[in-house]
Amino acid sequence: MISIIIPTYQHGNTILKTLKSIFNQTEQNFEVIIVNDGSTDDTKKKLEIAQKKWPGKIKVINQERKGANSARNRGYQESKGDFLFFCDADVELRKDCLEKMIKTLKENPSASYVYSSFKFGWKIFPSFDFDPERLKKMPYISMMSLIRREHFPGFDENIKKFQDWDLWLTMLEKGYYGVRIPEILFVVKPRKIGISTWLPSFLYHLPWHIFPFKFFKPKTIQKYEEAMKIIKEKHKLE
Repeated sequence: MISIIIPTYQHGNTILKTLKSIFNQTEQNFEVIIVNDGSTDDTKKKLEIAQKKWPGKIKVINQERKGANSARNRGYQESKGDFLFFCDADVELRKDCLEKMIKTLKENPSASYVYSSFKFGWKIFPSFDFDPERLKKMPYISMMSLIRREHFPGFDENIKKFQDWDLWLTMLEKGYYGVRIPEILFVVKPRKIGISTWLPSFLYHLPWHIFPFKFFKPKTIQKYEEAMKIIKEKHKLE
């Protein structure tokens, strides 16, 4: 069985579409656990609607605001599946996403997880075939991947950004690796509030240090660089 674990914070306008895409999957052997991480919008109301629409199929856990990784760990603790799928609450899965992923893991018994290409709004993120050295240099594997339960190490709740990269690096250090499906299996819906933000890649490579004042650098770039430094120091990367 697959345990689909969804951390949600202020996702009242997207969570029902995410759930619809899950319950429309061709692979139906799964459980759904949603951890509402202290939302103050209408997320709780939308989850009540979802439980009525799909009765007995959704377990909802409400907790005080602790962060996405805390919510993911809480969902994991409540789960029973042999495979784990941590799904963001602003994602819509292709109808055969879970079927493709579990089939690929079964065909690759030495792989610990499977990941795919995806779209963020209109932007395609094709990803790359699994390469340990590339993984040490850059994040390219999405959180929306199917993981073997026995290889999952848990999330570091002190990490607030690049949580997916941190997870894959931690697993790599334990000798676990992934396999890629070169297809777009899900779409992330951009939103103003939350972690779903994206800037064109060239902005991250501009020589911001030549500008005389720090405020010339966008805050998104500043936060990106600070978070990158935390990950590199933790995993002793260059």
